[in-house]
Amino acid sequence: MKRSALSLHATRMAALALALSTLAGCDTLNDWFSSDRVDYKATPTAPPLAVPSDLSTSPNDQRYVAPPANLALGGAPTRAVTAAGNATEGQPTAQDPLGMHIERDGDRRWLVVDGRSPEQLWPQLQEFWQENGFVLKTDAPATGIMTTDWAENRANIPDDWFRRTIGKVIDFAYSSGTRDSFRTLVSRGPDNATDISITHSAMEEVMTGQDKTSSRWEERPRDPALEALFLAKLMQKFGLTDAQSKQLLTDARPAVAPATIEQSAGASTLDLQESFDRAWLRVGLALDRTNFTVDNRDREKGIYYVRYADSMQELKKEGLFGKLFYSGNSTRKPGQEFLVNVRAKGDAVTQVAVVDANGQIDTSSDAQRIVSLLHAQLN
Repeated sequence: MKRSALSLHATRMAALALALSTLAGCDTLNDWFSSDRVDYKATPTAPPLAVPSDLSTSPNDQRYVAPPANLALGGAPTRAVTAAGNATEGQPTAQDPLGMHIERDGDRRWLVVDGRSPEQLWPQLQEFWQENGFVLKTDAPATGIMTTDWAENRANIPDDWFRRTIGKVIDFAYSSGTRDSFRTLVSRGPDNATDISITHSAMEEVMTGQDKTSSRWEERPRDPALEALFLAKLMQKFGLTDAQSKQLLTDARPAVAPATIEQSAGASTLDLQESFDRAWLRVGLALDRTNFTVDNRDREKGIYYVRYADSMQELKKEGLFGKLFYSGNSTRKPGQEFLVNVRAKGDAVTQVAVVDANGQIDTSSDAQRIVSLLHAQLN
């Protein structure tokens, strides 16, 4: 697509700023906690994200239509007051005096809110993303999946002489060249707690052609620090102070239950040494890490309905995902859906398997690759 000289200049200036910041050193969690590092509200409507035709989005169907909110007996529940004086959404306990805590698995973190159900927290999650300048693309409380549309972080635009002079007059021509989207997974945890995870996705506009007058959108790596920043913002939405939210992130409790591969009759499954509630959450996070798209999930049946993310076609044979799924003997079909089943084998053991439509363990080479990939992510 053709771009104006102003827009091209802005994109190049942003790229220069990004390169200089990379040379200066990597971002840390403390860097991201600065209030001026995110600004998705400056532009009410971001310019449309022109994604290539082969990067199709998930089909919109009735599974994604949010049912009407139905908070019985007078609306939102009353907040609890902690010993520190906070009016928090979580219910304080001896283990969690602030009514919530953070758990982690590698560089993934999630918030555990004590004494609250997903149904009670859902309206506040809707408000949270809207207050931060996002439009919800998927709002499905029945499946616990909430995703935002693509948005531009205006804080990434350098405040240089060009923007201070020309940009204030025609700011629409000044773009950071990046777009961000966030997926929120909300799961029912043990003891009437709710687990909330936030996953970042990003696209970057790359100039193409000999004269650099056209561009295309390419996938960027997720940013764990940006995910942590929004978890901190969410904790503040739920009643914590800035200092308290930072401390809970620092004190994140590790989830390190091992996963082992079991082989039987040509089929591969995983055994996780933990309860179904915790295994269900960790498998969902692992699927996000492997660039699967979770189209739907049914916790009662223990099924994640997943397909290969179309954007991964751009990466071809690069990285771990490509090596596992783009080998010559793969039977993968574009858009093919797989069913990842999580089911309890006992009080403290959970089995993870890829199954077919009849609930039987899938013995295909692709299914075994999925199990191997989940094994790598869960250990």
